[in-house]
Parts: sequence; structure tokens; C-alpha cells
Amino acid sequence: MSKILVIEDADPLRNDIMEMLSYEKFDVKGAENGIVGVQVALEYLPDLIICDIMMPEMDGYEVLSQLRQEEQTLTIPFIFLTAKTDRIDQRRGMDLGADDYLTKPFVAEELLSTIQARLKQRETLTGMIEQRMSELSNNIITALPHELRTPLNTIIGFSDMLISEAHRINPEQVTEWAKHINLSAQRLYRLVENYLMYVKLEVTARNDYEVRALRDKVLDHPEPIIQFHATHKAQQREREDDLVINTNGDARIAITDHDLGKIIEELIDNGLKFSEIGSPVTIETNTDESNFVISVSDQGRGMSTAQIDDVGALIQFDRWFYEQQGSGLGLTIVKRLVEIYQGQFTIKSEVDKGTTVTVSLRIRPS
Repeated sequence: MSKILVIEDADPLRNDIMEMLSYEKFDVKGAENGIVGVQVALEYLPDLIICDIMMPEMDGYEVLSQLRQEEQTLTIPFIFLTAKTDRIDQRRGMDLGADDYLTKPFVAEELLSTIQARLKQRETLTGMIEQRMSELSNNIITALPHELRTPLNTIIGFSDMLISEAHRINPEQVTEWAKHINLSAQRLYRLVENYLMYVKLEVTARNDYEVRALRDKVLDHPEPIIQFHATHKAQQREREDDLVINTNGDARIAITDHDLGKIIEELIDNGLKFSEIGSPVTIETNTDESNFVISVSDQGRGMSTAQIDDVGALIQFDRWFYEQQGSGLGLTIVKRLVEIYQGQFTIKSEVDKGTTVTVSLRIRPS
């Protein structure tokens, strides 16, 4: 039985709505003002909230704002029921995160239809989230042990040799083995960081309040950040000569410098990882009327149409044939970040001829 909270300061109307919903087999509670409504919502945790706007002490906008800041209530469908018909009022409610807006006087069928639609939408979204988290869990169970063992085996193996052979190995050999240990430790660190970031992104994507806060971020002059992170990644892989940077325009874009840096690092790392030493990896930037466009191209092994469609967490294409190391999370992280910032992510690729990944981020007016 779905639970519904009705926040309405007019007692007769509140009682009528509650009686109607009880007749429709809903579990219903009422609150006579916004302050009581917030308290009841946090205790009752309804499946849906119906709220008036014009109320004394705390209006409906403030009710919604407070509930969207609480983890327990931030995803509860919220319907404004009000006599205010101005489009500005409606826009304000939607900007705060309202799911729907009905005006008084209303007919019972309209209210019931809206409630059913929002409950159905929440059920569908919950099912999608559960499926996605289930897939993530299964992929982690399958891939994580191997991904962790590979660098750990290298670290343990070379450190054991250092311990057992310390009395007779020369300094050059120590340096070489220490380098293997360091590279494997860096790989292990990056792997753990990417796993944690992916989980964090999945949680953030479910939090409307956090998503709206991120979308309000603005970054001026992204090109120095792009150049720094692209060059740094090429240096890490000792392929500075293979990196080509063509920047054609700057912009003011909707993203944080940290997240843009992560996008660049993952795209460049992916291009270098799946292309031969000596073949170029090119990063280009351009602008159109509303987007700042970043493209990274390589001349590597490429991807099939099915592989592009399957870009997702922990997918490492043809790993048993190719020996590049990594969990396959890079492109998934990039894709998720771009989705959160309402950008566009596309892959064009041809097997054995190379891949181009394009990211478009929204330009913000000055």
C-alpha cells in the first residue's frame, strides 16, 4: 500500500483529499502546515507528497527546499496543489525539484491520475537503479578480484626478490625491481580510485539536489586544464611524442575543474592504452553556438558497434587477446560525468583503424 502525505492548511480540503485517497486504498497522513509537514515527512517517509504553496509560517516552496536537502526525502515525488496559476510560480516550483503542479479547483480524476503516474515513474526509476546496482555488484564480484591480484602479485613478487636477494643484487637491479613495484602500486591506486569514483557517481546521479548543485558550477578557460592533464597522462605512459594537442577556442563551461581533468585523463589514457607506441593520439577542442567540444582520436585497434553499445562498468573488451591492463571503467566514468553535466558523449570507431571519443559540454553565458 502506497503512503501519501497531504500538506494543506485548509482543514476541509485536506480532509476531503485524505478521505478520497483512503477510499482508493492509499495509506494517508495529513499535516496542517509546512512545519508539521516537514516533520511528518521525515518520520513517515511517504511514497508521495501533495503540498499546498500558500501556507502561513512555512510555504510550500520552503517545504520542498528542506525536504530536497534530506537524504531520506530527496527523491520522494512531490506534487504542488495550489491556486497560484502564474507560470513564474510553476517554474519556481519545478526549479526546486517539484515533480508536478496541479491548480485548484481540481477534479478527483486528475489528481488520482497524476498520483498514479508519479508513483509509476518512481517504481520504474527504482527498478532501473536496482538493476544497475545489481549489474555493478555482479561485475565487481567477477572483475575486482582479478584486477586487484594482478598488480598485487607484481608487488609481492618483486618485493620478495628484494628481500631474499638483498645481499647480492647490484644497485641497477634494485632500481629496476623497485620501478616494477612502483608502477604496479600506481596501477593499484588508480584502480581503487576509479572504483570509488564510479560508485560515487552512481550515488550522485540519484541525488537531484547534488546534481543541480554540480550543474550550477562554472569553469572559465578550460584549455589550460586540458593541456595540463593530457600532457601529464602522456608523460606517465612515457609517450609525450605521441600526444598531439590542437586547441581552437576557449569557453566558459558547466563543469568543475576536477571533473574536467578526470575526463581528459581517462580519454587520453584510453587512447594511449589501446594504440601502438609511435602512433599519434590527438586531442582537439572546438566550440559551436552552445557547446565546448573535446575530441580524442587514436589509431589503435578500434571497437565494434556491439562493443560501443556495451560501454559500461568493468567491461574490458577482448582482454583475453590483448594484454593492456585496466578494468574498463575509464570510458564509463567519462560517460557518467558527461551525463550528470547534461553534455553529450559519442564514440566513433572502426575495428583496426582507431577510435574517436567526443565530449560536448554546455557553454555558460558570461
